[in-house]
Amino acid sequence: MAVEELQSIVKRCQILEEQDFKEEDFRLFQLAGRRCIDEGHIDQLLEILQDEKNKVIIKNMAWNLVHPVVRCFLWNSKEDDKRKYFLMLDLLIKLCNPKELLLSLLELIEEPSGKKTSQVVLLLLQPLQTVIQKLHNSKAYSLGLSLSSIWRQLSLLPVPHSKEQIQTDNYGLCQCCKALIEFTKPFVKEVSDDKNNSLESEMLKEELLKFCLKSFKCPLLTAQFLESEEAGNDPLRCFASEIIDFLSAIGYSVPKMIFNHGRKKTWHCLALEEEEEEEFAMAMASLAYLVFVQGISIDQLPMVLSPSYLLQFNMGHVAVFLRRTEESIFPKGLDLLENGLLRMEDNSLLHQYLEIKSFLTVPKSLVRVMILCPVETLRKKSLAMLQLYINKLNFQGKYTLFRCLLNTSNHSGVEAFIIQNIKNQIDISLKKTYNKWFTGPQLISLLDLVFFLPEDAETDLLQNSDRIMASLNLLRYLIIKDNESDNQTGLWTELEKIVNNFLKPLHIGLDMSKAHYEAEIQSSQENSQDVRVIPNMPPEMQLKVLHSALFTFDLIESVLARVEELIEIKKSTSEENTGIK
Repeated sequence: MAVEELQSIVKRCQILEEQDFKEEDFRLFQLAGRRCIDEGHIDQLLEILQDEKNKVIIKNMAWNLVHPVVRCFLWNSKEDDKRKYFLMLDLLIKLCNPKELLLSLLELIEEPSGKKTSQVVLLLLQPLQTVIQKLHNSKAYSLGLSLSSIWRQLSLLPVPHSKEQIQTDNYGLCQCCKALIEFTKPFVKEVSDDKNNSLESEMLKEELLKFCLKSFKCPLLTAQFLESEEAGNDPLRCFASEIIDFLSAIGYSVPKMIFNHGRKKTWHCLALEEEEEEEFAMAMASLAYLVFVQGISIDQLPMVLSPSYLLQFNMGHVAVFLRRTEESIFPKGLDLLENGLLRMEDNSLLHQYLEIKSFLTVPKSLVRVMILCPVETLRKKSLAMLQLYINKLNFQGKYTLFRCLLNTSNHSGVEAFIIQNIKNQIDISLKKTYNKWFTGPQLISLLDLVFFLPEDAETDLLQNSDRIMASLNLLRYLIIKDNESDNQTGLWTELEKIVNNFLKPLHIGLDMSKAHYEAEIQSSQENSQDVRVIPNMPPEMQLKVLHSALFTFDLIESVLARVEELIEIKKSTSEENTGIK
């Protein structure tokens, strides 16, 4: 019945001129055609489509059949039927109005398809490419629409993060990326071949640039790449390499892209002006990672660039990565930072670089990761990168960074780490290379941030135990290494202030804290059922915590006693030496 209806409509329209087709004819053709597809009359429908006499009718009316044909292709499991549906789709693409086809294909791509998203994209990329190439007067606009629609759908697919996931490619993202490259190549070639820079070519260029920037954000921003020995088999790495090659082919060199980060307005490019600042910065950071860490197209960079120059530009990209919290993204900032720092000699990074915002925000971000990140390996990597960064700074740079982090970290463990580094620099200055930043007045100014209790005797000693122990160990070291007669560090000039502002309040605080915790232990032992020192913790566990706190206080007290003993010994020795003289 459906076939007869369609044949009747076609026969009636064959005698009409194209301009005489009525809206009712379109509606009836569409209904009858869809019924033919639904009822499985594929062969008869193919005959109608292939009949030369129906060419004008098919061009104007049959584009609406694309949707049901694609649906049947995707959901039909019989290979013979799938072959016929594919042939039918191919005929529709060749014969129908390209403008109407474009809209129909984009509707299909944007339609929610769940697990079949990649199948839809893979099926329609080639037809879409053919249709766009027919639209000579609106090719750039059509390409831009198409790439945006495709990218939106692909951004919904999970990005594989392991070798196994990449190889199985369960959601088809890797296949789609490969097909998308082939889809885009003809348009890239058209731009690169046009030496006259025609208006259409410039418009194509902008659409391709927008596509490349989007690709750097998804899927490449979160993509995890295979090890170098398997790089050739990594589809996402190959995708990244092709995208960077596209940029070069359409006139955007890798160095220009990376080193113009943050200055997109100087490009005079509408595609970039439309990008949100943070989105653009993220794309550029992703590109920097691909070039410097993955080594893709790194040979395009001038060999004469100094390590400090490269670090200066990449530091902005590192800061962008470290602003993110996703475990698939911010570790790339750690890798990019490591790549830049390893190019530098120790103590070679000038202190003036700390006047650049990113050179201070990056170490602060590393501290945030060290404190807050739930993944131990990433916390340790951040700690290692902070230490590497410190090693590369010159003495004044180290001094400046230490002051900054002591003032801003608000974390006992981090402050202890910085104090240990201060001790290391003092040791170098006393034993190897004298410098004014870790001796004398400059050092004393820094030690004022070390030898104090934030709330005097009321300071929470348990919360600040790491910092207090590091401070005491540094003080012990200074007393042992610097004689009062030499006073290279300036310690002996400031000792009375240190005793009054740090050691005495610490004594009082220890006495108060120990008395408090001993009372809590006694109370918990007497009233084991009513312990509420630490909510939601079993009484036996609470006792362990209380005893552990007392042990910490005893440890601090023993080091404090040793420090005071050393002060007395040194003072008496100094007095004896003075008497001998």
